Amino acid sequence: MLVAGGSGLRMQSDIPKQFMELCGLPVLMHTIRLFRSYDADIPILVVLPALQISQWEQLCSHYCFSTPHQIVAGGETRFHSVKNGLATLPAEGWVAIHDGVRPLTSHATISACFRDAERYGNAIPSISVVDTVRETTGDNSHALNRYRLRLIQTPQVFDLALIQEAYRQDFFPEFTDDASVLEKAGHIIHLTEGNRENIKITTPLDMKVAEAVMTRQENYFLNNCAI
Repeated sequence: MLVAGGSGLRMQSDIPKQFMELCGLPVLMHTIRLFRSYDADIPILVVLPALQISQWEQLCSHYCFSTPHQIVAGGETRFHSVKNGLATLPAEGWVAIHDGVRPLTSHATISACFRDAERYGNAIPSISVVDTVRETTGDNSHALNRYRLRLIQTPQVFDLALIQEAYRQDFFPEFTDDASVLEKAGHIIHLTEGNRENIKITTPLDMKVAEAVMTRQENYFLNNCAI
């Protein structure tokens, strides 16, 4: 399930960030193609704001984008959008819930998350913190132990029955991702190693970084094929 409900506010653009062009295609199309390249048979569900669905359909026509996927209208918040998407899925199996603006997730990360979810019931990709971190309280601040902190990514993979049950609880503002919803329902969260390139595209700088990474990956592929 790809959740793509962002706007272009932090991008300083009128175009929703998932629709902005990156290396010749809208960001969301790259993300869809990423999962299709991981598994040619994987069902792809895209959750979009209702008012953006027609714009997406126009983009698919313009770019001749034919990769199979299903569209579901989102809700008021990310929580409600994911809940709408989960309601269309069966009660058994596994679901990977992913940010539509993370087109640089590695196949290795996706594979590790599915593998660990089958063992633990859930798998949340994360990476270590490399910067020094301080927590502020009013005008004061204090250092945190960065070796005990992790940066959380997606795709977050869950047993379908567990995550559907978790999404039946009431919404809380602290639900910033799907792991926080499952944790609130009383489940232990399992962290899996992610990949550092797996950035969430939010700002113009993120677009430049993503373009550089994609260009490097394409050059690497072309050079290997030439050998």
